[in-house]
Amino acid sequence: MRFFCYLYRMKEIAQEVLRLQEAAKHNYTESVYEFCRSVLDLTTLAVTDSEESVRALARKAIEMASHREREGGGHVASICVYPSFVETVGVVIDGTDMRITSVVGGFPASQTFLEVKVLETAMAIEHGADEVDVVMNVGKFLDGRYDEVRAELEVLRAETTGVVLKVILETGVLKSPEQIRLAAMIAMESGADFIKTSTGKVDTNTTPEAAVVMCLAIREYHEKTGRKVGFKAAGGIRTPEDAALYYTIVQEILGSEWLTPQLFRIGASRVL
Repeated sequence: MRFFCYLYRMKEIAQEVLRLQEAAKHNYTESVYEFCRSVLDLTTLAVTDSEESVRALARKAIEMASHREREGGGHVASICVYPSFVETVGVVIDGTDMRITSVVGGFPASQTFLEVKVLETAMAIEHGADEVDVVMNVGKFLDGRYDEVRAELEVLRAETTGVVLKVILETGVLKSPEQIRLAAMIAMESGADFIKTSTGKVDTNTTPEAAVVMCLAIREYHEKTGRKVGFKAAGGIRTPEDAALYYTIVQEILGSEWLTPQLFRIGASRVL
């Protein structure tokens, strides 16, 4: 435990990020970029989303997959949309093994009634969502109401049996590495299959510093419990080099066994 506490200090995290940014330069390769495509949750979460724009994104993912397959590549891991578009995506990608991710639970602020969150989650799954991304109640967390945060996540976990549950920590509004670690632990202990950095809807989204803390927390949790929890970076990832950096963070801290769509995702819209 002393080792982990040491690594959660701001100075050591900054030093680790510098090391990883240098190491990432060795991963600016087509093979790494191809892998990053395969773990991409191709995302559209805009106020202007419509059935036609979502269909166009899904068709783009299929066309890209067809092109990549001719060159020995593959498709993105999933298409991530608002709950009302889950069925729209499902019609377009029917017959492929691409998955559908839906944000749920009052995304992006999580500021609604638990009953509404549960209903929205259930409806997204009923309409075909394979995976759901839910935001931790950050307001309650910052008030120190950790038991309430945990209880809410446990209710949503019970609603998502058989579906991949990703819990968004919204790390850009958490004030310290220890807060990020604590949020990660609460999410994992509540049954999250993945912990995710950000909604992409606040001023500060994914950062290498937050990713390092989250991956350290995943490693710590795995060493304590034996359960592997995935990591998803999302919010502000725009270039192949950005993707390679988060690939490197996972590779260096968690190891190559985490480099699989079952344990690593990148949420983005522009990077594809």
